Amino acid sequence: MQTTEVIIKPIVTEHSMSTVADGTYSFVVAKAANKLEIKKAIETKFGVTVVSVATSIVKGKTKRVGTRRQEVKAAPWKKAMVTVKKGEKIALFEPAADEKKKK
Repeated sequence: MQTTEVIIKPIVTEHSMSTVADGTYSFVVAKAANKLEIKKAIETKFGVTVVSVATSIVKGKTKRVGTRRQEVKAAPWKKAMVTVKKGEKIALFEPAADEKKKK
């Protein structure tokens, strides 16, 4: 699997942003990717040293949509929580407060 295909998108939620201070970042990754492929992709894309990778499969939620209120199930997806070496950061997750300080 190509390293560009492994990482789909970052997860930017209130909970995931609270773990950034500890050096843990969350990503949506390809379902077929294993921990070694995820580690390699993060290290090459962001230039950081990955200490550990934890993965989990998130079940798809059911929603009621349309005028008939039919139930539609979202597809399950894979989440990776990546911990980087102490002192290193991924710039993608930096809060906007730093931009306010510069002005």
